[in-house]
Amino acid sequence: MSYKAGIYDIIVIGGGHAGCESALAAARLGHKTLLITMNLDSIALMPCNPSIGGTGKGHLVRELDALGGQMGKNIDKTMIQCKMLNTAKGPAVHSLRAQADKLKYQQEMKKTLEQQDNLYIKQHEAVGLGVDNGIVKNVVTKTGAVFEARCIIMATGTYLKSRIIIGDVSYDGGPNGLFGANDLSGSLMNNGIKLLRFKTGTPARVDRKSVDFHKMTIQEGDDRILPFSFETDSIEINQVPCYLTYTNEKTHEVIRDNLHLSPLYSGNITGVGPRYCPSIEDKVVRFSDKPKHQIFIEPEGRDTEELYVQGMSSSLPEDVQLKMLRTVEGMENVEIMRSAYAIEYDNIDPLQLWPSLEHKEIEGLFFAGQVNGTSGYEEAAAQGLIAGINASLKIRDKEPLILDRSQAYIGVLIDDIVTKGTLEPYRMMTSRAEYRLILRQDNADLRLTELGREVGLIDDMRFARYRNKKKMISEEIERLKNITLKPSSELEAFLKGKNSSFSNQGISLYELIKRPEISYLELSNLDSNRPEIPENVYEQVEIQIKYEGYIKKQLNQVEQFKKLEKKKIPENIKYESISGLRLEARQKLGKIRPVSIGHASRISGVSPADISVLLVYMENYNRKETAKNNGI
Repeated sequence: MSYKAGIYDIIVIGGGHAGCESALAAARLGHKTLLITMNLDSIALMPCNPSIGGTGKGHLVRELDALGGQMGKNIDKTMIQCKMLNTAKGPAVHSLRAQADKLKYQQEMKKTLEQQDNLYIKQHEAVGLGVDNGIVKNVVTKTGAVFEARCIIMATGTYLKSRIIIGDVSYDGGPNGLFGANDLSGSLMNNGIKLLRFKTGTPARVDRKSVDFHKMTIQEGDDRILPFSFETDSIEINQVPCYLTYTNEKTHEVIRDNLHLSPLYSGNITGVGPRYCPSIEDKVVRFSDKPKHQIFIEPEGRDTEELYVQGMSSSLPEDVQLKMLRTVEGMENVEIMRSAYAIEYDNIDPLQLWPSLEHKEIEGLFFAGQVNGTSGYEEAAAQGLIAGINASLKIRDKEPLILDRSQAYIGVLIDDIVTKGTLEPYRMMTSRAEYRLILRQDNADLRLTELGREVGLIDDMRFARYRNKKKMISEEIERLKNITLKPSSELEAFLKGKNSSFSNQGISLYELIKRPEISYLELSNLDSNRPEIPENVYEQVEIQIKYEGYIKKQLNQVEQFKKLEKKKIPENIKYESISGLRLEARQKLGKIRPVSIGHASRISGVSPADISVLLVYMENYNRKETAKNNGI
């Protein structure tokens, strides 16, 4: 027996990282929002690694923060260690990563949700969607409650028909010992939504007391902690160390001897797993020439003895897992607290979505997070924020916020999945971004704060702070250009000490900073009138000066990219009627229905020749439309 349980503007199904960002964005933008989650205690759950950020992922978190999201603020409050990765390389690939106190991360995010105006949170299992004439209308729960809304965001993570697999044991269940959602998949399929089947996994958690850290290499956090959020001034914490150890030939022998018991090789797992986060069984098979693999031992929090064994994701039987772990140096007597497992789950084919993350055939229905075939907390949160913003914009009859590939890693992520689809869990990496020199994590606020302001998620105080930072950067760059140092013994000695060439001609501070061997701070003795500016300002000044030539080159590339993005394709174009298009191109274009010529050019199976045909067709089409509108 069903009953009407309430009417909302926006309903979010799922309380993971995507759901949290969606719900907060929608509520903060003034909409009556309902968050439905199967278990209130699993809000913002981190069922896998106890960390936020990492290569490529740190960029997503800082972009999310610049737009007004919550993840960056939450990890700043709950981190226990922080490191900047890839510092041996240029700033384009620097990526922030922090170890989280898992429980506190959850508690802090749950508190934020509970205290948010316009946001209602209810523990229910969604079992069906109500769709009428291609428009989503309501959500039906297991208890018969029917919640109506103008927009619904599906952020169901890895819970749809989820199945836990350990060796030859498998059972219905969600991550971390929670229930799965077994009924909602059927409702999606009944509404014409195509589903895929993916798989992911997680390593064992072991007891700190059973680990000998003296046999491992300590991994300390950075001396200087850089916050994720541009609103966090500084972070002062006692950092908790991680540890590094390695697998060895004995470990690999145990794995090889028991491969026949692995569901990955026995056929018990049918879902497709992530290529860039393989299980230890996969690593040993695929990289058989490697004598060892890195294993990072990471604490799950300050007040727990559980340690996360990063790098040893597995679905082998429990007894084999223990035998395998005990071959690793420092873990000879280890005790498992939670076994490693694989999890299979349903997700949708993201080719069914517009770049706004709205379904192409069901108006008002948005999808965000791992249900879209992505992996990772950060990828999920980024999609969640965009889905929440676009559901709000739809209700207000405004154009959606679509970040393109030259604006943000978030744009790359969404464009990749809705244009190319994905045959395995998609993971964000810096190599996926062709404009990564201008999409650095350090300038995420300069790129996106104004967009966040336009949307309505950046308040007056934060926007004033942003404008002040931007002004200080501009003024300092201009000042450095206008200060010329005359030849002197002091300047000659300084340059000689830096193995930098000296000239009898004068040289500006700006030109000196351009030299790779000289930093902004090192010029302090030669720059007597230097103003007091914050570290995040002078770092931005230095990057913009040193990489000026490369940045200009990339901006020119972006300009060409933008020209194709601006050539919009009408939604009612019938590709099958365009002569000159190859059959594959007609099929792909008709299925994906790109929003621009640039979008069309990135579709697999659409060639440059097809784009040329499309450009000619569009020119004729636009000419006819103009004539029609002018009554000619």
